[in-house]
Amino acid sequence: MMRVVVTDYTFPALSAEEAAARAAGAEFAAFQCRTGEEVAEAVKGADVAVVQFAPMTRAAIAGLAPNAAVIRYGIGYDNIDLAAANAHGVPAGYVPDYCLDEVADHTTALILSLLRKIPPLDASVRRGEWAAVKIASPLPAYGETTIGLLGLGQIGRAVVKRLAPSGFRFIVADPALDEATAAGLGVERVTADALVARADVLSLHVPATPETTGFVNAERLSRMKRTAVLVNTARGALVDEAALAAALASGTIAGAALDVFTTEPLPADSPLRDAPNLILTPHAAWYSDAAITRLQQLVADDIAAHLAGRPLRRPVPESIAARGGVR
Repeated sequence: MMRVVVTDYTFPALSAEEAAARAAGAEFAAFQCRTGEEVAEAVKGADVAVVQFAPMTRAAIAGLAPNAAVIRYGIGYDNIDLAAANAHGVPAGYVPDYCLDEVADHTTALILSLLRKIPPLDASVRRGEWAAVKIASPLPAYGETTIGLLGLGQIGRAVVKRLAPSGFRFIVADPALDEATAAGLGVERVTADALVARADVLSLHVPATPETTGFVNAERLSRMKRTAVLVNTARGALVDEAALAAALASGTIAGAALDVFTTEPLPADSPLRDAPNLILTPHAAWYSDAAITRLQQLVADDIAAHLAGRPLRRPVPESIAARGGVR
């Protein structure tokens, strides 16, 4: 009998996924795996493995049934060993289009909260102070503020669309962005070095790759404006967390907001927990009630498609499925 396995999930239920599996005559099993070893054991012999945050390792992929597929709940896919999947002929799918508005909304909310100094103002009132200028200064007008984006994909563009009516200036470092497109979007193309040096807000919108991992490190933090803030709703690996905590403690930059982390959940001994002027949210940017429904239904549709011999809806770009190498 065919078998569908969900390795880990943060949803209240898996009704749509289980229904898709049962309708195809497949067994269904769900786990809360954390380690590669747990994943490898859970997916052994599976025809479809659905993963959220757990690592889909070479060993796990090697243990799948012949003609199996891997599907990721979400936009990123850096927790899937794609080289191993391609080597074993395993197509990988993902869901890059279920929460674009939610992530853009969350990013925008974090940016505006940092710029308007909402957390320190709130804390000051709770301490019994009533000193807006003392706490919030310096506080430039939006029209004097430059938003810098590392990467300008769908989410980055949605952030620009949300912020543009407020009069912000925008600079972007993205090698895929041409001059004509930049002009049409009302943004200025710059190098990564210029982005770091000029931005009042540095917002990250790129996947974690060998080139982008650790992009925000101690050296780049030292080149940011002391009044600048950092926002990361993309991937935790983009930021050297110890360097960021040190930069916040020393006043090298003015503040930061993080929704993603190198290790999730955030470890109890993370230096970020004690860093000042830092907003932390628990990988929540993707969330809305509607987004959960969309995500799970699209994954359920992919489960049904693969078990019926049809191609995955959105193959991971580097997957053999995107190159037409499998059914």
